Amino acid sequence: MVTMNDVPTRGRPKRRQLPDEVAIYVREQIMSGIMRPGDFLRMEPIAEAVGVSITPVREGLLTLRSEGFVTLVPRRGFQVAKFTRQDVRDLLWTQGRLAGELAARTAKKATPELVERLRAINAATMDAAAAGNTERMADLGHSFHREINVAADSDRLARVLAGVVNHLPTQFYASIETHVEATRLQHCEILDAVEARDAKNARKIMETHLVDSADHVIAMLEEAGLWAEETTA
Repeated sequence: MVTMNDVPTRGRPKRRQLPDEVAIYVREQIMSGIMRPGDFLRMEPIAEAVGVSITPVREGLLTLRSEGFVTLVPRRGFQVAKFTRQDVRDLLWTQGRLAGELAARTAKKATPELVERLRAINAATMDAAAAGNTERMADLGHSFHREINVAADSDRLARVLAGVVNHLPTQFYASIETHVEATRLQHCEILDAVEARDAKNARKIMETHLVDSADHVIAMLEEAGLWAEETTA
C-alpha cells in the first residue's frame, strides 16, 4: 500500500552545470521584466550575480540564443529578444501535445501500482491544498506529471518535452499547480482515464490541462511587467 508519506517529491536538486545556472538566471530575469527586449546583456554583472566566471556566462547565453530568448549581434554582444503572448501559448500548446501523447502511452500500459501511486499523490495534494501548503502542492504536481511521463517508457519523447518545459521558469509551473483550481480536478480526470486505460481521453485531458494554463501564465507575466512598455506606449 502506498501511503501519503511514500509519495515522491522533489528532494534537494543536484548541482546544475554552471552554464545551466546562468541560463536559468537570465531566463528568469527576462520573464520577470527586469531584462527587457532590446537590452544588451553585460556578462560581468551576470557572472557576479550567479557566482561564476565569464566562460559559463557565454555558454549559458548561447543556450538561450538556441531557445530564442536572446540574439547575438556582431561586435555588440547578446541582446534580449522579443517574447510575446503568442510565444507563451505556443510553448504550452507544444507541451500539451507532447505530454498528451505520453499520457496516452501510459494509459495503454497502466499498472495497478502506477494507479495507486497517482491516487496517493492526488490525495496528498488535496491535503496540502486544505492546509494551504503551496510548496508541497507544487512538488506533488511535479511528481504527478513525472510518474506519467516515466511510465510511458518513451525516453526520447520525454526528453523533448523536458526541453520545451525549460523555456519557462519553474515558478510558473509551480503557480499553475497551486493556484488554478481546474488543475486539481484535471489531475483526477487524468487519473481516471489512466486507470480505465482510456488513451484517447488521457491524451485529450492532458492537452487541455496544459493549453488552458496559458492564460494564467500570461497573466503572471503581465503582472511581472514583461509587457509593461506595450501598455504605456
